[in-house]
Amino acid sequence: MTDAGPAPVPFQEFVLKVHSRCNLACDYCYVYEMADQSWARRPRVMSAEVVRRTGERIAEHLRDHGVTEASVVLHGGEPLLAGARRLEHVVTELRRLAGAGTVLSFVVQTNGTLLDQDMLEVFRRHDVRVGVSLDGDRAATDRHRRRPDGASSYPATVRALDLLSGPRYRSLFAGLLATVDLRTDPVRAYEALLEFDPPVVDFLLPHGTWTDPPPGRSADPASTPYADWLIAVFERWYAAPRRETGVRILEEILVLLLGGASRVESVGLSPAAFVVVETDGEIELVDTLKAAYPGAAATGLTVHSDRFDAALAHPAVRAGQRGVAGLPGACRACPAHQVCGGGLYPHRFRAGRGFDNPSVYCADLYRLIGHLARRVAGAPGPPPAGPPDPATERTVPGPAAA
Repeated sequence: MTDAGPAPVPFQEFVLKVHSRCNLACDYCYVYEMADQSWARRPRVMSAEVVRRTGERIAEHLRDHGVTEASVVLHGGEPLLAGARRLEHVVTELRRLAGAGTVLSFVVQTNGTLLDQDMLEVFRRHDVRVGVSLDGDRAATDRHRRRPDGASSYPATVRALDLLSGPRYRSLFAGLLATVDLRTDPVRAYEALLEFDPPVVDFLLPHGTWTDPPPGRSADPASTPYADWLIAVFERWYAAPRRETGVRILEEILVLLLGGASRVESVGLSPAAFVVVETDGEIELVDTLKAAYPGAAATGLTVHSDRFDAALAHPAVRAGQRGVAGLPGACRACPAHQVCGGGLYPHRFRAGRGFDNPSVYCADLYRLIGHLARRVAGAPGPPPAGPPDPATERTVPGPAAA
């Protein structure tokens, strides 16, 4: 008899693509600018029928697994293109279908350009938290996050953040999401975001793979530009005389170094417990897989005909819940694997080998983890020797100790 492994962890986060289009033309977007172009065939907006069916499936899944609390992320595209009334319907309908015994928390992730007082009043009435994407000051933001006609998105986002960070809506502010750009000074980017007094800043590594590497990421394990960038932010953040904000990736690594569990998919070995529903009702894996190849996120399932348990049984979902056993062999041999967790799953892709590779950011993650471990007295961490070589699956000399 084959060992089926531990029982799957039920989904507790549901990402709803309420609108499939966007009013910006960000050049690093994994939805529109990378391998998978399935957005073009989908309805622009999630219909009331898909909302209802999704709500029924969520309620069914939570009830069957005895889960009484879950989160829903309103996503896109740009979710605010769906309009305040439609978003209000999504929230109220899903809560109605979930029933009185289940708590659904909502967050919307937006570029902020359409966030106005009317929208915020809807979110305030229904306790929907708001995360906003912004890469730093105007120069950093304009480098990537422009409108289709080339105009800057920065002024509209700043107006939204001024509203969101004000006293009436401050409790809704979920934080800022920024994509790392090696051409931007890291401390300047961090301090520009601090001006909006965010509760947390989430710095994301730009999506890329071994086949299509991110900007500035070479195969040389001694080159760690993204670690160097984040280390500069860490030093500015950690040395501040008071806590100015949270920095999610740094905090998660510190928690892991001290023996805790990660709450994000980009580091650590916590089981992945989220699923995506597209505007047409298709059930998909993590949407950042669209950076790898066409159809990488597809499951062949829909809320119209399939339970979420069918997605829970998908091999990619099971792999994301297997902990160390789900890592590539090279990662299991690495002393940093409990903290790194192999990095973000889409970043492992290499044509011809699939996802059975360390992250394309392997060297950067190794150096960053090592620096934080040595900087925080007493935290166990990997030795100064470098990360596993993805090509040979053996340990190779790497960057010097920080």
